[in-house]
Amino acid sequence: MAEEKEKLEEKKGGRKILFLIPILLLVLAVAGGGVYFFLLNKPKKEGEEKISPSHVGVMVDLGVFTVNLADKGTDAYARVAITLELSNEKVKQEVDKRMPIIKDAIIDVISSKTSDFVRTPEGREALRLELIRRLNIILVEGGVRNIYFTEFVVQTS
Repeated sequence: MAEEKEKLEEKKGGRKILFLIPILLLVLAVAGGGVYFFLLNKPKKEGEEKISPSHVGVMVDLGVFTVNLADKGTDAYARVAITLELSNEKVKQEVDKRMPIIKDAIIDVISSKTSDFVRTPEGREALRLELIRRLNIILVEGGVRNIYFTEFVVQTS
């Protein structure tokens, strides 16, 4: 009789495990979905947009600028190649008309910075934003979406 009770208890234990496996899988699936939703699927910040290849604006290469930097007591210069991303062709025509004014503004802004400032990622990002603001003031149509530094070298002596 004792042996029969043990076999019955073993069968019940086996059934409990078979019942717990699907529940455990369900819990893991829900947890995985929660991790994806809360950690990996980050919402866009205000003003941030994903750029797909079909939404890339009109590109204008401005060339390379070699500019003295505002370091005190030492000679420092930056060599920066810049490409503008514009919103449309109409803005490109305006950029072509105002090219000397745009290049002068870029030289003015970059030469006002120190080498320590432009060497940091934060400094380059601040420089990028300042240039975008400055160029959008110059252009009647506005429309400078972004500025890309395709070369950025700083040298001090």
